[in-house]
Amino acid sequence: MVAPNRKCNLIIDSCCDLPADLVASFGVDLIEFTFLMSDGEHLDDLGVSMPYHEFYERMRKGEQPKTAQVPYASLLRSFKRACESGVPAVYLCFTGALSGTYDTAVQVRNDLMTDYPQSELYVVDTKLPSAAEGLLVIEAMRQLDRGLTASEMVAWAEEARYYVNGFFTLPDLESLRRGGRIPDMAAIAGAKLDIKPIITYDTDGRLTFFGVARGRKKSIRQLLQAYQERRQDCQDTTVIVASADALKEQRALAEQILKITEGKTSLWQTQVGPVIGSHVGPGMLAVVFWGPDRRKRISLGDRIANIVSGKGDFDE
Repeated sequence: MVAPNRKCNLIIDSCCDLPADLVASFGVDLIEFTFLMSDGEHLDDLGVSMPYHEFYERMRKGEQPKTAQVPYASLLRSFKRACESGVPAVYLCFTGALSGTYDTAVQVRNDLMTDYPQSELYVVDTKLPSAAEGLLVIEAMRQLDRGLTASEMVAWAEEARYYVNGFFTLPDLESLRRGGRIPDMAAIAGAKLDIKPIITYDTDGRLTFFGVARGRKKSIRQLLQAYQERRQDCQDTTVIVASADALKEQRALAEQILKITEGKTSLWQTQVGPVIGSHVGPGMLAVVFWGPDRRKRISLGDRIANIVSGKGDFDE
């Protein structure tokens, strides 16, 4: 049921990787991704049915979970509820660059419009992965409670997504090798040199290398440095520190961020769920925050391509 001061409903998915109790307090519809382990299929329900530590311990013991996009039927159920409620709704979807869920969601939405032609139902590609998507959701809830309509929420999200900055590091290169993102020899060489990758995402929501560090402590210092250099310096900003079952380092990083901001920021600590965790592996550590427009950092070649395609100009 929509809150009295809300003009639309919000639909989100479990790849936002926010704490279950926080999502429960939002009063939104949660679409759950699925993952497959040796004992069958599981729902990514924000750690409710399978605690995160259990999931990552199973990975440490050799299990290699498999993931899938949200099924057509699951999206149909959620979208049909939204249409039948009579209240406009917006689905903030996990980046389409890493999952086919966005394309399926658009198809479901278009199919439903035949039976519910008067319904207002929007699908937005957040172009953000994991906790970065979560940060957008947290602020979207604030904007929703300020009274944004469904169409205004779409316009807000499609602009705000480019101001979500995020960086994460991995304990090794094995998960990237296993996912086919780097060659076997690169992973072997990286292990010998104790190389830790620093990764971010581009404006389309694809993962991209930001840098490397020699050793875990240096990689975490680079996360902190990236935050210091790009953070938005205002009192009401929100920061998320997330990890894949690396709670001690997560808490330490969160404490350092609070020192930098002198406690003037709203900081959330969260765990990365099984869908994202299946691809990054145990030990991933991330910081996500509001910062500068990431479109400003694209290469000259990409900017020219955007101009040619009508997506931008040289004043960007």
